[in-house]
Amino acid sequence: MITSEYRKSTYSNAHEECVEVAIGLRDAVVIRDSKTPTGPTLHLSPAAWADFRRAVVGGGFGPAPRSDNR
Repeated sequence: MITSEYRKSTYSNAHEECVEVAIGLRDAVVIRDSKTPTGPTLHLSPAAWADFRRAVVGGGFGPAPRSDNR
């Protein structure tokens, strides 16, 4: 059970289509889909979360590729 509060980006829309993150836990950063808050979660170490954030801020990821199945 996660006792920390989940947060979502201020860039998210009001339709619950975003990723939420619980930070401030001692051993993990927990990520979930806002559409299914009781569904599966992804647990990262604080170091892995920091690496991911640095990569995002530093432009380490481009836009998602478009699918041909629209």
